Amino acid sequence: MKRRTALKNLSMAVAGLVALPAWASGWNPATLGPVAVLPPAEEALLAELVETIIPETDTPGAKTLKVHQFVLRMVQDCYGEVAQNNLNQGLITLDQVAKGAFEKLFIDLDVTQRTAVLTHLQQSDDPATKAFISLVKNLTIQGYLNSEYVLLNMMEYKMAPGFYHGCVPLKA
Repeated sequence: MKRRTALKNLSMAVAGLVALPAWASGWNPATLGPVAVLPPAEEALLAELVETIIPETDTPGAKTLKVHQFVLRMVQDCYGEVAQNNLNQGLITLDQVAKGAFEKLFIDLDVTQRTAVLTHLQQSDDPATKAFISLVKNLTIQGYLNSEYVLLNMMEYKMAPGFYHGCVPLKA
């Protein structure tokens, strides 16, 4: 009896591990589905934050590729309540630091001021603030590098690396 239960639990765990990261590679906004964790104002703030981390140059930036939706989906699906609360509180702290330093909201700052705010938050003594910046930064980089656009247009992603060429004459 216990063997059946153990096998059933093991197969469910393996199926969950296989299915979880399947959408995280080669994703696009359509594959993420609706992500409504934050109010629109805070989602726009997160979009500007990820754009500050990976700005648009000759290639699309993080905001253009909607990496903020990837960050929200990952925090919602893969992280616990502590990380979700840390994200919400971190966005509030981000605006507070921007207002304290430049008397403007983070969205209204220019690039150098945004960078100064992020540097200030990264050097903060508060572990929750450091965890927030680290979480958003890591997920932004992961989301950008695993986006469908980057994989297909910048990294020349191939679904099956290496090919089998049968019946090829060998040199002796």
